[in-house]
Amino acid sequence: MKRKNARCCRACRLPCSQDQQPVSCTMEEVGVRVALIASTMMAWALQQLMATSPRLRWVGTAATLGEAGELPGSADVVVLDLDERCELPELVRFVAVRTPKVLVLTSLRDTAVLDAAVIAGLHGIVHRSDPPSTLLTAIERVHEGELWLDRGSTSRVFMHMVRHKAAQRDDPEVARISTLTDRERQAIAALVADTSVPAKVIASRMDISSHTLRNHLTSIYRKLHVNNRLDLYAYAARNHLGHAGEAR
Repeated sequence: MKRKNARCCRACRLPCSQDQQPVSCTMEEVGVRVALIASTMMAWALQQLMATSPRLRWVGTAATLGEAGELPGSADVVVLDLDERCELPELVRFVAVRTPKVLVLTSLRDTAVLDAAVIAGLHGIVHRSDPPSTLLTAIERVHEGELWLDRGSTSRVFMHMVRHKAAQRDDPEVARISTLTDRERQAIAALVADTSVPAKVIASRMDISSHTLRNHLTSIYRKLHVNNRLDLYAYAARNHLGHAGEAR
């Protein structure tokens, strides 16, 4: 009796039975798709670590944050190996515009900038001194929607939010800024990061259409009482929107 040839599922690249549709694999079967931002040697080590977990699947690597735009859009979680303090402001800008969840592996202890990255949208921090299994667990938890932070980071971020809420009662600009959605804040950060880039490039970086970006900008202009991109850039500069030192 001849054995039927298996077909390859386009979603997970695993063989599917002959009586199964190639695109019918569930997310559980595909696993968590993980992209890496790390040097060649560190990326190889992280791939070997992820290979020990049946739930994780490597989908691509970029060597630096500057090359992260080349990562596949299908990634569920991006793991960034962060070892240079000078990269921290760039990290804050990156997480503000990046759609997938971002997790940092680092030995840095600069709590102020790491906290700013969490407030901007970073989903987790794993220290290199942690056991390797911690990173695997953190990736899965972040993919499930949780934040992976130690108790100190959680406390500092919570206190920042409390102070921010209290300041809204006294400052009308803070009140306006508080009406922005996360996606609108991401759009502002993307625009502030490079003012010379056309809107269609910004939309591509955010994985949205130009029409959707225009809708975001219309809403932002109305909420912040500005008229155009130049006014928005000036407003963002005055109020530290889209920067590591965002205070409002």
